[in-house]
Amino acid sequence: MAAIANPFDPKTVVLARHAQHVVLVHFPIALFLTAVAFDFAAQRTKSIALAIVARYNFMIAAVATVPVLISGLLAWRWQLEGHKLKGVLLQHLVLGAASSLLIWVVWLIHSRAARRRDGSLPAYRLVIEMVGALMVALTAHLGGFLSGVNVPR
Repeated sequence: MAAIANPFDPKTVVLARHAQHVVLVHFPIALFLTAVAFDFAAQRTKSIALAIVARYNFMIAAVATVPVLISGLLAWRWQLEGHKLKGVLLQHLVLGAASSLLIWVVWLIHSRAARRRDGSLPAYRLVIEMVGALMVALTAHLGGFLSGVNVPR
């Protein structure tokens, strides 16, 4: 019988081949989707406070994508030993990179607007945010299949 790893052992947590990606990915997802909700609420209510909260959430979400991308690439290298990407894994990688790019674009739009004297945001950003939210959701859905969470029973 195989020994069961202790879930509280630091080696198990830090050195698991793909555990970091599975844990880290939740931060930019939650931050980005929350920021989109705050930004839509700020647009509707004309609340400066909500707009500021949205901008900071977008910034932290963008920064949080960096370790997620790195840990995803490392998981692919360790788990699959660098085998050629195909199927759902390739789709997940492409959508993950596109999601990350959209998160950065949205944050840059908000960041540039904050530096302008009037601070006005372009209306087209809301479309980009919705596309980004859909892209993030689709990427997460595919990630669920890769992790075994979304497998048919």
